[in-house]
Amino acid sequence: MTPSSVTAFCPGHISGYFKRVDGLDPATTGSIGAGIVISEGVMATVKPAERSFVVVRVRSHEGAPADVSRSSPPLTSALEKLGVSVAVETSCRLPISAGFGLSAAALLATLTATNRLLDLGLSADEIAEVAHETEVIFRTGLGDVAACQGGGRVVRTGPGIHGAIRRSFDLDAPVCAVSFGPIHTPDVLGSPAQMAQVSAAFPERQPETFTDFFACCREFSIRSGLETPAVQRVLTECDRHRIPAAMTMLGEGVFAYGDQACDVLRPFGEVYKMGMADAGVRIVEAAA
Repeated sequence: MTPSSVTAFCPGHISGYFKRVDGLDPATTGSIGAGIVISEGVMATVKPAERSFVVVRVRSHEGAPADVSRSSPPLTSALEKLGVSVAVETSCRLPISAGFGLSAAALLATLTATNRLLDLGLSADEIAEVAHETEVIFRTGLGDVAACQGGGRVVRTGPGIHGAIRRSFDLDAPVCAVSFGPIHTPDVLGSPAQMAQVSAAFPERQPETFTDFFACCREFSIRSGLETPAVQRVLTECDRHRIPAAMTMLGEGVFAYGDQACDVLRPFGEVYKMGMADAGVRIVEAAA
């Protein structure tokens, strides 16, 4: 029986450091780097429709949804590439364009749900390829799709969805974050001067432990020139309390790890508490 609607969830991804890798085309262009796949992400519900349209919603702490957009050019473009039309509603709790990998999560969740709804027969890799190429074309991300295909703390040593990636499941305490607003990702990813500084800041070593991971992230954020005064104030306070913390890439915010992390971040604004995701995108419901 063909379902009337399908809902899929994809976790987000906090990138701690990255380096752009240019390929011959969008499929082979991407990034290397490291980050954490988080338990918060994007829920996407799709239904049959004569033409595609998208509603983007953000939920409050109380769970009440609020419309933030009635369009999403990346999602619409990805659906056009598949040659299909569906009505899409995406929902998330984290702020958009703030370094949580939500554009990648929205693409993966939407395309996974659409594949099931319309019985397209696409493999997980084929879905990820469309999502990744869309991210690169719209300059909304470079490596989040690869990370969000699974869970864990990730170290990516090859670009694209087929690049080498190591996943470590070594974070059992909360991951907390505070955000001061978006950094316009296309502006950074499209700036040769900014990307040159980012590339020069890339750590020479690969972190083996989560402690070394945070150290690499801090080194990168300082050398890349991306830290803002607000971010620096939070990181200084985290250092004072010996809380592992780093800047969200790309977003003006800080993520921190440990049982006391949320308390340390709370004076600086709304705190988003989450954990490390143990899996990637998945179907949540297929309504009859």
